[in-house]
Amino acid sequence: MNIFLDANILVSVLNKEYPLFTYSSRILSLANLPRYKLYTSPVCLAIAFYFAEKKSKSALAKQKIATLCEYILIADNTSEAVQKALINKASHDFEDGLEYYAALEKKCSCIITENKEDFYFSEIEVLSSKEFFDQYMLKN
Repeated sequence: MNIFLDANILVSVLNKEYPLFTYSSRILSLANLPRYKLYTSPVCLAIAFYFAEKKSKSALAKQKIATLCEYILIADNTSEAVQKALINKASHDFEDGLEYYAALEKKCSCIITENKEDFYFSEIEVLSSKEFFDQYMLKN
């Protein structure tokens, strides 16, 4: 199963933001299982770095991002995806459009975010970290 992680999921893990960390960290642990591929985008990593740097110093924030990148895959923001995000009239937020098309290109089954309303236009399932945990992880 391919899963796309939005920036707010990464931030909750990097900054240990409770109560979200309880779910987001468990979702991140799926990267150790061969049947899951966790993706994010360069844009999400930049946003996560920004918030990690606010809580930690720059060097520690870079170290946290580097560690994170050992476990998750990075979906490209291709020029084609940029064009699709620009012309998609249903998507009002360019950044969310970039993330959506990065997830589509990697054939992700779902997008995990704490701002589900940002992906109102998505044809991919959009879940909060708790919803994903309840629907997919509690069953296994």
